[in-house]
Amino acid sequence: MNALPSTPAPTVTDTVTTLRADLESAEYTVDRIRELVGEVANDALHREQRLPALRAVESVMSPLAVLVRFFVVGLPISADERDLAFPRTSAQALIEMGVAAQESEEGAVTYRALVNVRPVVLTDTGGEVTWWLASDLGETATGRALHPDHVLGAGGASFTLAQVTPRTNVGRVLDIGTGCGVQALAATRHARQVMATDISPRAVAFARFNAALNDSDVEIREGSFFEPVHGETFDLVVSNPPFVITPRTGTDLALYEYRDGGAAGDRVVAQMVTDVPQYLAAGGCAVMLGNWEVTAGSRWDEGPRAWIEQARALHGDLDAWVIQREFLDPAHYAETWLRDGGMTQDRDRELWESAYRAWLDDFASRTVEGVGFGIIVIRRPVQARAAWTRCEEITGDVSQPLGPTIAATLAGVDVLKEMTDHELLEQRLRTAADVTEERYITPGVGEPSVIIIRQGGGLRRAVQADTVLAGFVSACDGELTAGQIMSAICALMDLPVDDTLAATLPTIRGLITDGILTFTA
Repeated sequence: MNALPSTPAPTVTDTVTTLRADLESAEYTVDRIRELVGEVANDALHREQRLPALRAVESVMSPLAVLVRFFVVGLPISADERDLAFPRTSAQALIEMGVAAQESEEGAVTYRALVNVRPVVLTDTGGEVTWWLASDLGETATGRALHPDHVLGAGGASFTLAQVTPRTNVGRVLDIGTGCGVQALAATRHARQVMATDISPRAVAFARFNAALNDSDVEIREGSFFEPVHGETFDLVVSNPPFVITPRTGTDLALYEYRDGGAAGDRVVAQMVTDVPQYLAAGGCAVMLGNWEVTAGSRWDEGPRAWIEQARALHGDLDAWVIQREFLDPAHYAETWLRDGGMTQDRDRELWESAYRAWLDDFASRTVEGVGFGIIVIRRPVQARAAWTRCEEITGDVSQPLGPTIAATLAGVDVLKEMTDHELLEQRLRTAADVTEERYITPGVGEPSVIIIRQGGGLRRAVQADTVLAGFVSACDGELTAGQIMSAICALMDLPVDDTLAATLPTIRGLITDGILTFTA
């Protein structure tokens, strides 16, 4: 595949603090880079196209422009440019950290980046935070396919996981398959202790370097999945595991450590779901991303539900929530991950089609008709009670960050599991501020044919309601109890109270769980 050999991973030295100071003084941030290169070039960089950004910075002499040429575009820089961009960090220090290599051509000394150091902005309930993340140089800088032990920077999946993770203050957090360490860094904002594991020695080195570069306290252990923390428990476990389903035989396709877990089919994610409960403290929660195979004649959630039941058989009652965000047919899935590894038809059509065939044959051997992608949440309740399960497909736009929505939903489940219908009717509820109502009326007909209660934030749910439920939601302003409102609606519409409550209360519980209705203080 014409991949570059992997370079030594970066090393933490005392001069990492001066490197951080140089990045700060150059204002090496996401916003400043966008301002420098422009929106068009910035968007092109996200598509692994460097030429527009190169044109924007090739004749600019400023610390920021040099850093963009050096790290982002992947061009060598002169000694004078190095002095401009790294006034506090010597050439020798950059070399010793494994950030740069010194080269000489026709007597002129130049420096070439060995790693990609990028600013990254993550947004969660604590607001925006910027980190600098070192990772291996990507195709943008090298023009080559990735090496099997490539350490990825913060990509789309990283941002997704960071945004869906609840950010309530906790004691201990574990990041499984940490890669460059982005999830562990995010956890340092709301945890007393953060631990991370990865089977890749290069990933461990990058994660340690990034923790030092960002002055963050993270304990990083080398080993496979949970092996380095056997016997320990955590309040929060996060993981963007190597979930990609890759054929094990019939191809010379490179297996990438950051995405290929070494098991057939979706067994890596299945094993994560069944193993993680034993590492959760009471009240602890696991949030992970994953793929699952959907075989011919089955529902998309059959696999995840089977994993959840196996986990419960091993570890007792657990709450579980699976959200399918995307579904790809086998051909689309194969193409996606072939390109992810840097393979294209233009470079080697024969290799492309051989790998493509192996992928399709692998799926066909298990009658796989598609692959789902999404979020899996597993929680160990504080006290023994009936388990809660929700598997749902939400493929539309959502309002990020989703962490608060997930935390609020789990808290609502706890409250409602312990609350009888009689107690619920005594509560004063309030309709959330982001909720709107849509009514569709056929011309000439007085009553609406369809009523939609729509949530503006979070998962942006749309709930079809009858007139009873719509009237209830519109009346929830915190003044009357739920029972008083339902009694008034039944009297107004001449409906039997007991039958109406039996039909409506389960839906009201769902609206509370989803944050459409909230309890008043």
